[in-house]
Amino acid sequence: MEKVFEFLTPERAFKLAKTVGTPTYIYDEGELCHAAKDVLNFPHAFGFKARYAIKANPNAYILRLFDKLGLHFDASSGYEAERAMLVGINPEKIQITAQEYPKNLKYLLEKGVLFNATSCLQLEMFGNEFPGKEVSIRVNPGIGSGHNNRTNVGGLSSSFGIWHEWIPEVKKIAEKYGLTVTKLHTHIGSGSDPKTWEKVVNLSLNAVKKFPHVHTLNLGGGYKIARTATEKSTDLLVIGLTVKKAFETFYKETGRKLDLEIEPGTYLVAKAGILLSKIIDKVSTGKDGYTFLKLDTGMNDMTRTTLYGAIHPVKIYPANGILPKEKETVVVVGHCCESGDIFTPVPGDPEGILPIELPKSRVGDLLAFGVAGAYCASMSLINYNSFPQIPEVLIALDGKFILLRKRQSLQDMIALECEEVLDLT
Repeated sequence: MEKVFEFLTPERAFKLAKTVGTPTYIYDEGELCHAAKDVLNFPHAFGFKARYAIKANPNAYILRLFDKLGLHFDASSGYEAERAMLVGINPEKIQITAQEYPKNLKYLLEKGVLFNATSCLQLEMFGNEFPGKEVSIRVNPGIGSGHNNRTNVGGLSSSFGIWHEWIPEVKKIAEKYGLTVTKLHTHIGSGSDPKTWEKVVNLSLNAVKKFPHVHTLNLGGGYKIARTATEKSTDLLVIGLTVKKAFETFYKETGRKLDLEIEPGTYLVAKAGILLSKIIDKVSTGKDGYTFLKLDTGMNDMTRTTLYGAIHPVKIYPANGILPKEKETVVVVGHCCESGDIFTPVPGDPEGILPIELPKSRVGDLLAFGVAGAYCASMSLINYNSFPQIPEVLIALDGKFILLRKRQSLQDMIALECEEVLDLT
């Protein structure tokens, strides 16, 4: 996994640490462009759109970059859609698929944003507010895929989408309000198994057969990126050819040419990001305990390890420039006053501790977590223990360093706190 740190050389790491401080997120524009090219080359039979899942990393620069490269956008809330619009994204390139029916949906639809209903109640609410319109629906096909239950968004244990057995209810609601279902959406979670994707696309196409006006099938995201040597990345070519063949077979059987949409998030940004931190302390609990490396970052900046038991590759940048040959087995922990603030959990088990072997380090050395571009900065527990939100920096194609987000100040942190008396009469 050493390759994921290539864009952050020791020289760059220490210059950035001196200039913007640690911790900070660092992104590589070259890797973002490379991943976008891969996604846009996804094999397809007929029409095709790739939507970037904004929730993976909503930084304005990244949204505008992907917009210029030809991507469309998937928003997980009305706020996320409006945020994208505020940074210059054409509303017509945005589709909302949200657990919460957007409070600002009327405004968004008037601007051109698309809506995807994820429950029968959402469809009923949409029909009541916008009778006679075209609409997209998200269907839970009955299976899911993910490295644990918290990343699985299909099957019996998932609340996402309309359970496939409720399609007759969908038809009743559509008829009641004169709605026309023109798009169908499924999303099963994070996975790289082509057989699972083959099963999902066939289940989804069977659902499409029940809606004669559907012209687009959206297969969602979940295209896994390996973060450790034991994990396997999704091969987009293999998955895409499987999907392409299924769409062609569907056309031969029905005479219907369906457009394809996909919604990758992790695949587009994960490898382009690194979280850079500094070792601030080193403590031991004796010969029967552990050696702990304490960092100036924690679960407030990167929550995935605490939430999922996720593992990220680790690299030490020695302050003296000499990487020692001597190794040590350590538990890497964060700066939060929280026993769960651990960066080296048992994979998939956030409550377990699994020490790792690293070059022997000292206080003042830098430590980086790789493959941290997705669901890291965007999923942070901002201001826990009153730690400020950290900066984000981009290494541009021309080698320049661009500050994408400033470090939050304490004044910023308390700016919205107030003592206004509310009139509830």
